[in-house]
Amino acid sequence: MFIATLDTSVLWPSLQRDFLLSLAVEGAYRPTWSSVILDELEFHEEAKLVKRGVPAAEAATRAGTLIAAMRREFADAEVEGWEPLEGTFGLPDPDDEHVVAAAVIAGAGVIVTENLRDFPADKIPPSIQVLPAKEFAKNTVALNPRYALAAVQEIASRSGRHGATLTVEVILTTLRDRYGLVEAVDMMGEAAGDDGTASDN
Repeated sequence: MFIATLDTSVLWPSLQRDFLLSLAVEGAYRPTWSSVILDELEFHEEAKLVKRGVPAAEAATRAGTLIAAMRREFADAEVEGWEPLEGTFGLPDPDDEHVVAAAVIAGAGVIVTENLRDFPADKIPPSIQVLPAKEFAKNTVALNPRYALAAVQEIASRSGRHGATLTVEVILTTLRDRYGLVEAVDMMGEAAGDDGTASDN
């Protein structure tokens, strides 16, 4: 199965994270990350919730629950043994070295990040691509748009636990307009039309 290392920058936007991880649940790829990525995600998730008015204690609990769920649902995703490679790539920001190190140890074919300038091609092993979430989503959805649509339907079915209940149509619109996953959403929309799937699921 194709392996991708997901950087914190593509995981902290909640709906985008849910979509990318739901694609993995559908078997589109295997996600990987380092312990540092999860630590950063927990920090940013807690801060985001506090900014939205969630009490600090509840925000900390919810952020911790998120990380625990990711570790539980993707038990083989957290890469170990990357530390000796940290600092060997010469990245512009040494704090990003753990991402490449984890990708190398995991055998990943791609690093998914929004911080493209921090991962210049001449510093990355040639076997690893560096792509933003919209490109990764486009490539992954193209393999099987119906599986991707099933991932969105699953997100809709479990929404409402913390916040509003979301329809498939609302999720697709948000992924397109807020996160720029235009081509991926277009392919899923075509799959929904071909299947006769109602957009209000």
